[in-house]
Amino acid sequence: MPDPGLALAAFAALSAVTAIALWPSRGIVALLRRHWMLTDRVRLEDVLKQLYKLEYDRLPATADSVAGGSQVSRHQAIRLLQRLEERNLVTARDEVFDLTGPGREQALRIVRTHRLWERFLADRTGTPPEDWHDQAEKREHTLSASETEELAAALGHPVYDPHGDPIPTASGDVPDRRGMPLSSLKPGERALVTHLEDEPAEIYRDLIALGIGLMTPVERLEGEAGRVHFRTGEKRYEIPGSLARNVTVEPAEDVVDPRWSRTLADVEPGDFATVVGISTLCRGPARRRLLDLGVVPGTVVHARMRSAGGDPVAYDIRGALIALRKEQAAFIQVDDTYVREAS
Repeated sequence: MPDPGLALAAFAALSAVTAIALWPSRGIVALLRRHWMLTDRVRLEDVLKQLYKLEYDRLPATADSVAGGSQVSRHQAIRLLQRLEERNLVTARDEVFDLTGPGREQALRIVRTHRLWERFLADRTGTPPEDWHDQAEKREHTLSASETEELAAALGHPVYDPHGDPIPTASGDVPDRRGMPLSSLKPGERALVTHLEDEPAEIYRDLIALGIGLMTPVERLEGEAGRVHFRTGEKRYEIPGSLARNVTVEPAEDVVDPRWSRTLADVEPGDFATVVGISTLCRGPARRRLLDLGVVPGTVVHARMRSAGGDPVAYDIRGALIALRKEQAAFIQVDDTYVREAS
């Protein structure tokens, strides 16, 4: 005959496990259901975002192009597209899919959240640039509409993300694409970098390694076919044409000047220079510190003295003596006109 105490204990344990699994809001089954629903919603939203990207790039949205951009199989892409069509978010014509008005509205909300979050990571954290996209991919599905608008307000309603992509407004307005690939410039033509493609990640890592950022002035140089030679100030680069096609520039004949290659790190003790900007490669807390110190366009900086080891250097910035290391001073772009006038 079974031990009554043991049977009672087994029943109690089974009851506890059942309660944990089936608890209405916090049980294992409820958690798994919410996880499945979130994953399912994420896939649908990723497809909407990919459809918008294809539309913005003026490319046909087929099952294959959606599958490739959303990183799902062709079969999954077709199934997800069918579900979006059932919800009146997508229409199909032959083998091409188009966003409906409501579908575009929802896609733009996701894109807006994604790019605002990238802007937050770039401006307010020390997150490496190569991690911005992946982190924003996760957060874009979790922020509510009100939280997204709170984030936009906290950031000062930025217009572009840190890669140069336009951030849709709350009402869904997006600036038209402008510019041309760096590879399309002819030797001798000058331009400003306005966009760095962040997908795929491997390409973006290569662009980061170049050390160029948004609003960097460039001039195309002569070079062999298949390679793109260019300079920014006095620094010269040579990259494959495939990489250069992922850099968007806007022609501007008056922007490339050797002075733009000068930074505060080039200013010798005793000399003066006028700040023209802070490199876009300087981000997060480091950028905020320089701005708090008064390093803004038009500020005249006096290099006063080097430390015994040569680094850091003391600079007079708006009446305060500030020590900056060479890598910090190299982020501060200067115009040496004031140096020549003072000498």
